[in-house]
Amino acid sequence: MHSNHPIAVDWQQLTEQIKAWASTLGFSQCGITDTDLTVEEPRFQAWLDAGYHGEMAYMANHGLMRCRPEQLQPGTLRVISVRLDYLPEAAGFATNLAAADQAYISRYALGRDYHKLMRNKLQQLAKQIQDKVGEFGFRPFVDSAPVLERPLAAKAGLGWIGKHSLLLNPEAGSWFFLGELLVDLPLPIDQPINGDCGQCVACITMCPTGAIVAPYVVDARKCISYLTIEHADDIPEELRAKIGNRIYGCDDCQLVCPVNRQAPLTTQTDFQRRPQWQDQSLLALFDWNEETFLRNTEGSAIRRIGHARWQRNLAVALGNAPYQAAILKALRSFVENCQSDGDSVSMVLRHVHWAIAQQLQKADVLAEQNRQQQRLIRIVQVGLPRDA
Repeated sequence: MHSNHPIAVDWQQLTEQIKAWASTLGFSQCGITDTDLTVEEPRFQAWLDAGYHGEMAYMANHGLMRCRPEQLQPGTLRVISVRLDYLPEAAGFATNLAAADQAYISRYALGRDYHKLMRNKLQQLAKQIQDKVGEFGFRPFVDSAPVLERPLAAKAGLGWIGKHSLLLNPEAGSWFFLGELLVDLPLPIDQPINGDCGQCVACITMCPTGAIVAPYVVDARKCISYLTIEHADDIPEELRAKIGNRIYGCDDCQLVCPVNRQAPLTTQTDFQRRPQWQDQSLLALFDWNEETFLRNTEGSAIRRIGHARWQRNLAVALGNAPYQAAILKALRSFVENCQSDGDSVSMVLRHVHWAIAQQLQKADVLAEQNRQQQRLIRIVQVGLPRDA
């Protein structure tokens, strides 16, 4: 970083201007903190040592640099932390989760990918600071570097870390994105807010796969968001039934959090639900070829998982859906028409075969229930008086 700001800078006034500029740019909140995350180092190392990061090798590659922003960007004195609300108006939580033959997509991914949008806003914020103080060193981050963004945001007064490991704000809950601007300016820092989850353990008890193994500790290897987005291989069989109809991410720990009851809706047009994610059946989405998938996920965070993982996730959801002849037909047709024998296709096929077995098992259960019902009807009919 290189800094060449004027000698006479009123840092307190500049800090107030930075927060005002951040608000004008659309950020929901802005706070400032130093780079000291030493208290996080043993926690983070213990999490890595337990293997809770799963296949996310990038979490371990940089080691404790995640806890040391000043090493990531030499010269850094402060971190400007921002959040941006993303909860769309047509969230449709209950509808999508209750309709087992429809797809559930994490609410953050219903609109445009937030990474570029937030990064551009942070660049604009840096430009405004530069216009005020002259050349200075800075670097924006939005999930783009080894930074512990939630602990930094908590230190900057944006909220507290909940037992589900997400940042919670008393007015906004957890439905927001985070971003950081590392700067070499000696700005006054904000104080953390006093907040905690108290005795509440709703997120822990309601997690479908038991991924929150202890308060504030998430085993990514069990997390549905990890399994459907980050995980590149087969989803463990023992976890497939628990995934339900969630084909991209999971919001359950946020849905049951009482702090989220009053969370505001986003004012960002880009984060509103796109038409292609409105009440989509699992079968319709499973029918998308790669070209259709890429077209419908243009500018969306969903595109990053690729078509093979998309089909894998949908196969699991179809296996979990109530028995339908149309589902069984579509799954069998996929197997019959499969042309390639590459690794990604083989992975999808393994999940499709699992889904077929699940659907056949449900068909047998339904058939047995129908036989029992017909037997009961015959018994009742035989036993009734003729004039009944």
